[in-house]
Amino acid sequence: MRILTVDIGNTASKYGCFENGVLHETAAVQTVEQLLHIAERLQPRHAIVSSVVEPTTAWATELQRVVPGQVLEFLPATTPLPIRNAYGTPQTLGADRLAAAVGAAWLRPNADTLILDVGTAIKCDWVEGSHTFWGGSIAPGLRLRFQALHTFTERLPLIEMPADLGAPVPLTGADTQGAIRSGVLNGAVAEVNGLIDSYRAQHPNLGVILAGGDANFFQPRLKGRIFVIPELVLIGLHRILVHNVEE
Repeated sequence: MRILTVDIGNTASKYGCFENGVLHETAAVQTVEQLLHIAERLQPRHAIVSSVVEPTTAWATELQRVVPGQVLEFLPATTPLPIRNAYGTPQTLGADRLAAAVGAAWLRPNADTLILDVGTAIKCDWVEGSHTFWGGSIAPGLRLRFQALHTFTERLPLIEMPADLGAPVPLTGADTQGAIRSGVLNGAVAEVNGLIDSYRAQHPNLGVILAGGDANFFQPRLKGRIFVIPELVLIGLHRILVHNVEE
């Protein structure tokens, strides 16, 4: 069975095409019209649309023109899930966080998992034993931190991410730009490593999954064994759709 998953994010939107449970194609998508052309080419049986920035109705309506089966709009508060959602306010929960939790539960059955989704925001979420999503934390991402220092001060310049994400970031900045880089980049790494340490102290057998646009920056700087799964949200959306179609 061929399934199309669509994740509309803050800075980018992506689609994934799954064939019998295996992700065969993924890429960025800019508009509803572009997605429609992709769906016409791929001819999926079913589709799911998720968004953290805008209602999914327009995207789902267009997809329904070319998708013969179900086009599911993923709503964290009401869509049936293959895991338990223990979040206190599901109506305010980001669809990407919950989809990532479903993906983590599918990939690591019966295992405690910490999800680190590092992009526009740095999201840290805990899934207990592959069956319960409890929530976690949300903090500004790297670019938001650079932007905040520039926007809310009079003289600090706007610093861009380094071109070489693997290059060391000096701990001590020898000038203002270097000090900002150290504060934002080294500070964020220390913050995330501290979260990992705190969760592992409570859950010694915890596994860590890293996803998001800045995963390549964080991965070599984090402690312990880290599973890097860039398409975690798409994998979770696939499992949510399968769960609903099979029901």
